[in-house]
Amino acid sequence: MARTTAARRRIGSVVLALACLGVAGGIGWSVFGKQADSQASAVPADGKEMTGSLDAGPKTLGPSGFPIPRFVSLKTDKINVRKGPSSEHPVAWVFQRKGMPVEIVAEFENWRRIRDSDGAEGWILQNMLTGKRTAVVAPWRPGKTIALRREANRDSPPVAELASGVLADIASCTGKWCEIGTGGYDGYVEQAKLWGVYPGEAVN
Repeated sequence: MARTTAARRRIGSVVLALACLGVAGGIGWSVFGKQADSQASAVPADGKEMTGSLDAGPKTLGPSGFPIPRFVSLKTDKINVRKGPSSEHPVAWVFQRKGMPVEIVAEFENWRRIRDSDGAEGWILQNMLTGKRTAVVAPWRPGKTIALRREANRDSPPVAELASGVLADIASCTGKWCEIGTGGYDGYVEQAKLWGVYPGEAVN
């Protein structure tokens, strides 16, 4: 009984700590705020709850030779997002957190048009992005938690409960489950509960 109580307290403390991380990350994403005229929305037109990253749909090769769309992550803590593909275009907002996942949806010379988990779009220099895969835990479910499990199945006991908006590093994905790490914990999350990886996508 004492062991069970201790385990519950441990998981509860993880929820609290990671919830704080999620809130801090959300506050730090932007300095100037994202523009209201964003050309995409994270809310489906039919009003239903999202269940993961939107389907990539048909992919094409961009001028760089890499597929479009694709997920990447931010290389540094402070990155200007501009309204067009040049330094002459005004800054739409400023990312403030290294490692956040973004989706490349277009390319123009050394600029990349990206979309974030809120659906906002803008242009970033290519050298400000990295191929390292990361994900945000269920950003469309604020105030909710997602189980980080010991094994890749729903019957596996939880290692921790992750708050919506928590940032995690992706180790691998099978198409249904992803092995991730965050806050010193490692485990498995259902792939549909992450933004930063496509449904059915395998990541090695």
